[in-house]
Amino acid sequence: MSAQGFSFSQAHLREIATDILKYAKKRGASACSTDVSEGFGQSVAVRKGEVDTIEYNRDKGVGVTVYLGQQRGYASTSDFSKAALKATVDAALSIARFTAPDPCAGLADAALMAKDCPDLDLCHPWNIGVDEAIALARRCEEAAFAVSPKITNSEGANTSIQQAHFVSANSHGFVGGYASTRHGLSCSVIAGEGDGMQREYWYDSRRDAADLMPAEDIGRIAGERALARLGAKKIRTCEVPVIFEAQLAVALIGNFVQAVSGGSLYRKSSFLLDSLGQQVFSPVVGISERPHLKKAFGSSPFDNEGVATRDREVVVDGVLQGYFLSAYSARKLGMQTTGNAGGSHNLRVSAGEDDLPALLRRMDRGLLVTELLGHGVNYVTGDYSRGAAGFWVEKGRIKHAVEEVTIAGNLRDMFRGIVAVGNDALPRGAKHCGSLLIDRMKVAGR
Repeated sequence: MSAQGFSFSQAHLREIATDILKYAKKRGASACSTDVSEGFGQSVAVRKGEVDTIEYNRDKGVGVTVYLGQQRGYASTSDFSKAALKATVDAALSIARFTAPDPCAGLADAALMAKDCPDLDLCHPWNIGVDEAIALARRCEEAAFAVSPKITNSEGANTSIQQAHFVSANSHGFVGGYASTRHGLSCSVIAGEGDGMQREYWYDSRRDAADLMPAEDIGRIAGERALARLGAKKIRTCEVPVIFEAQLAVALIGNFVQAVSGGSLYRKSSFLLDSLGQQVFSPVVGISERPHLKKAFGSSPFDNEGVATRDREVVVDGVLQGYFLSAYSARKLGMQTTGNAGGSHNLRVSAGEDDLPALLRRMDRGLLVTELLGHGVNYVTGDYSRGAAGFWVEKGRIKHAVEEVTIAGNLRDMFRGIVAVGNDALPRGAKHCGSLLIDRMKVAGR
């Protein structure tokens, strides 16, 4: 794959998008938007030193949304021939004709379209052959086994390479697109034997493979984490402070985003209804949105509707400053889009001064959560209940591993009960948040 590139140029994708808009107008559409994309990738998995799988993917697609006034229709295809593209537009128009008018349907306002599309440095092809990808995965796994003889088995190490590009266009005259990459290394191993076995993993993912953690470090961390889980115990039911490790803390921020996103709000299926300007988090929490960070996974000069993205403060001193809205959800709420059709863009939770050891000392006694199981989040009420594993902490130090517990609370109380945000955020996703110390949660054990 390393010698291969895209089958279609950006100019060709733009030509396809432009032809679709012209044909839709010719066929009577009052407005139209389209997305044309292509991607390819390679994934290599190694288990116990042997090649387990080698996978290649190559995909392309076109999505077309048309409007007949306020009637909307959508159709898609993976065939880029002119006949197939015309048939897709016709299919979308046919659907629109049988769709009830929706007063909130339509393109985002023309004045909000992105005019400039700065280069955000999102595409870094990784010219690596299969043999080299296999060698990297092997080094990763070997480093995990080298941690201790107690690392007894492996679920595998993986090298992943992905590259894609797209063009979005609509009948307001907006046309924009760019190429991007996502590369990763991961390792998952098992420590111990019999009923005492424990599984752990570690991974890194970046736009630029040059920024990835060394394969040996990823494997070593996976091995050390698995080793630390040996001898895990059940604990008695209690109410104690809880720390969500950084890689899990981002999931809590994801819960927040879901609760203050337009779809949840206009459907009245959120525990944070009418929360704008209200104290949602404790005063130690600030959340910013930074769509134009170079090389970041959540970066984009425009959202899925072509609306220009911009920096903003979402939460200041715990107070909610803005929702996450598309044009449609904004109209449903009588507001204006925030440029978040398709989701948030690079959320950054302001960090405190404490690293994880300092947070443990501040907590003194409680539970450090390093794994979550299940999906027990009720966005209507905010009730939160998930299976968990991690470590019991006494006098600010880890005492032993913990397994088979459930942590429970309410997200409203959990957000307001955040005592501190760690400075240990991981740079591998679109949401950056350090470990979170929450003042009190119920931990259900034996």
